[in-house]
Amino acid sequence: MTPYSSFLFFIILGILLLPTMILGTMGKQLRYYNVFVTIVVLAIIFSGGDAGFFSLVAFTILQVVLVKGYITYRQTKNSSLVFYVISFLSILPLILSKVLPILAVDNWASFLGISYLTFRAVQIIIETRDGLIKDQLSIFQLVNFMLFYPTISSGPIDRFRRFQKDEEKHWTPEEYKELLYKGINKIFLGFLYKFIIGYSINTYFIMNLEYIADYKFIYHLLYMYSYSLYLFFDFAGYTAFAVGVSYMMGIRSPENFNKPFISRNIKDFWNRWHMSLSFWFRDYVFMRFVFLMKKKKWIQNKMLVSNLGYILLFLLMGVWHGLAIQYIIYGAYHALMMAGFNFFETWNKKHKRWPTGRAMTIVSIVITFHVVCFGFYLFSGRPFQ
Repeated sequence: MTPYSSFLFFIILGILLLPTMILGTMGKQLRYYNVFVTIVVLAIIFSGGDAGFFSLVAFTILQVVLVKGYITYRQTKNSSLVFYVISFLSILPLILSKVLPILAVDNWASFLGISYLTFRAVQIIIETRDGLIKDQLSIFQLVNFMLFYPTISSGPIDRFRRFQKDEEKHWTPEEYKELLYKGINKIFLGFLYKFIIGYSINTYFIMNLEYIADYKFIYHLLYMYSYSLYLFFDFAGYTAFAVGVSYMMGIRSPENFNKPFISRNIKDFWNRWHMSLSFWFRDYVFMRFVFLMKKKKWIQNKMLVSNLGYILLFLLMGVWHGLAIQYIIYGAYHALMMAGFNFFETWNKKHKRWPTGRAMTIVSIVITFHVVCFGFYLFSGRPFQ
């Protein structure tokens, strides 16, 4: 059963979380009952009879061994080679899940949520190397964080230290009631976004565009805008469900969207769209690439370093979505847009040719909206069909 895809899933979830809500309003600890709920929900999600459950178990065991092994190693030694080997082994299942379909091989490595679980595991390894995680973590802590079911299929991507702080916190009845109120509101917002607005755009507009398919320019133009809106409302709806359920379980999972279609430029857009993913790539790919270039002094030009960082970041982000041509082109497109804006921003700081003010802010939002929609049009794969 796919999470948040049917009303039956919400009915089951509501029944399972009823004791959680009762315990929370009484000021009782939520941890152990929530572990039970996680086990039951994961069993329901992976009850399809395929190999997904076994792949999940094997993946989790591998990640626990790698993380605990590296934490133990890092307490006495520090080798960059060991760090890179451990990181590669942690990412390897995700790489295989992307490559095996291209090779026409049975995709035994893939299962629902592998991308998000990989991000959770790798960031623990990275933060251990950085000295942010120093203590040996228990198997319970690792598995509880990695398999936190509300965000397993569609994010957002949480950070271990933030998650652990909430997981260990003893919420007072007043604090939990506020969390519960916010969580229920987010779930209703998710219903509005996904099952009303997103469903309506897809069913009553996109699926009827075939009637004007002969007018290719108009067809593709309308498809570009409608698909962009559908993608936002569908994805933001899923995220609202995940964040809302997390709140009900006493975990304040981070937000993933912040009004992305009113972004003033492409950089602002990536600070508003799928924020947990873009911040993850920013912190663990872009910033580390820039730091490495500065430390090794391989490239002196700051503009070139940052633009190469954007190219690396967005090509990786595109490949993360899949190895199909539209995802690679989508990543390259956004790399080009970010590099172009980087040049423009630096030039404008010197020459101040782009005026400020309310009117120009509106113009910037309109331009950015069209740039973003064209990117989603590429992402959809429609131009390549």
